[in-house]
Amino acid sequence: MEQESSAFSELSCRAFTERLAAKQPVPGGGGAAAMAGALAAALGSMAGHYTEGKKKYAVYETELMEMLAQLEEIRTRLLDAIEADAAAFAPLSRAYGIPKDDPGRDAALQQATEAAALPPLTMMREAGRIVPLLVRMASFGNRMMVSDIGCGLILAAAALRCAALNVLRCAALNVLINTAAMRDREKAAELEREADALLQDCVPAAREAADRIQKEIRT
Repeated sequence: MEQESSAFSELSCRAFTERLAAKQPVPGGGGAAAMAGALAAALGSMAGHYTEGKKKYAVYETELMEMLAQLEEIRTRLLDAIEADAAAFAPLSRAYGIPKDDPGRDAALQQATEAAALPPLTMMREAGRIVPLLVRMASFGNRMMVSDIGCGLILAAAALRCAALNVLRCAALNVLINTAAMRDREKAAELEREADALLQDCVPAAREAADRIQKEIRT
């Protein structure tokens, strides 16, 4: 095995997947979701860079530069989310290990559970930002890059769904599972509503745009 960095986001592709495959809790589904989202943003950036500076697309140059700046910001935030997701696991694991008769257990579990819900929700927010950017880029970007934009849309949708899935229950949302132990049901409901809204708004849009691109390629 190659020399490994202490930061998951700095590992090579080979080392990152080796860590995923290992019998260890992190990185896991959350880290994989964030990586998928970062790849989606990167594909959008690549398509944008092959569009910028070309006379044919000059009318979109200012808008394109703004989009590229946003995609770079999103990619960085998603890579950071890999580390945040891993860091949130340890306190949650410790909280579950506190004896049930310990009077401080509920408060510790509440705090750790809320903290553990935030990284996957952040991933969903950032992946959700990618979708409209790539949908727009597909409407005017370099036509030679349309398949890469389509791949980015599919990865963004996957990142959204993966961030919402819990390994233990493939049909359950990660955020919902994390909030299930919360004593503050109002906060739990707030997180659940946001997760649902992100899935409902962004995943269908990504799929529809990717389907249009696929049809365009075939014609």
